[in-house]
Amino acid sequence: MGYHTATSAYCLLPTAFCPLPSAFCPPPIASLSPNCRTFTTVRLLSALLYYLVLLPVSLLPFPLLYGLSDGLFILLWYLLPYRKKIVLQNLRNSFPEKSEREIRAIARDFYAHLCDLIVESLKTFTASPATIRKRVNLVNPELLEHYYKLNKSLILVTGHHANWEWPAITLPFHSSHTATGIYKQLSNPYFDLRLRRTRAKFGLKLMSTREVAEFFEAHQSDCCTYGFINDQSPSKPSKGYWTRFLNQDTCALLGAENYAMKYDFPVLYGMITKTGRGKYRLEYKLISEHPATEPRFAITEACVRINESIIRSQPQYWLWSHRRWKHRKEDW
Repeated sequence: MGYHTATSAYCLLPTAFCPLPSAFCPPPIASLSPNCRTFTTVRLLSALLYYLVLLPVSLLPFPLLYGLSDGLFILLWYLLPYRKKIVLQNLRNSFPEKSEREIRAIARDFYAHLCDLIVESLKTFTASPATIRKRVNLVNPELLEHYYKLNKSLILVTGHHANWEWPAITLPFHSSHTATGIYKQLSNPYFDLRLRRTRAKFGLKLMSTREVAEFFEAHQSDCCTYGFINDQSPSKPSKGYWTRFLNQDTCALLGAENYAMKYDFPVLYGMITKTGRGKYRLEYKLISEHPATEPRFAITEACVRINESIIRSQPQYWLWSHRRWKHRKEDW
């Protein structure tokens, strides 16, 4: 990528030494409309944050990164509690059989894990594919290859447990399928572009939630894996499926099931568990070989049950800070 050839009004460095690629160095601010100035300022600040803070942190070796995570844990647990009330309430509602001491112990371990997730996500910016691949142990890649030889695309479902990002980006090294993932487009265009480029270096193709239907239609004859994270809170509960999950009435997303039934793509659940700091185990379990023949909601219910079982086995590694139960069944 080339670099800009003219200094901008806000550029503090001579052109020859400016680290910012030309794509992120727009014309001088004084020449732009007010709306463009705001956009340009946000883009500049985002680029500075990336190059001066996030990128240097990402380059740190893992021992130093996890030392940083330990410091961040002290900040988020003791000094500036992040969504602590939500986390504790989610845990109390999910495990009414546990004592308050047990609840707080799980919450404390969750925050330690959350801080690990933050630094691991940053590491993805600069880590080589081989580095991340060594930290994800896929125990049954032959299941994916079986369907590839049958020229079958797959629907892969998982939840927000352990580290869901590293298994997704290493999928191209474990399967001959074209690996795709669905994500919600970031409001910050600079970091949205960075996210896409980072995933692309691993061979993962991303589609925004607005592109899913068109992508499926355009690639239905290709051999792809389609990744769905299935335990978010739906934006439209009226279109979801209500079930019991972790002792609570919960609305589940139906996207994975809908596309699986429409195209009759086999459904596998990716069971991700944490085996050590920065080390994860991934095992796929067949949910349905012929989704088009399944009763309505059977696939979603099966995924919910597996997810719940994994969470109960390692409760500290699920994303408890997410407002999973913000919708009430009686309101819909």
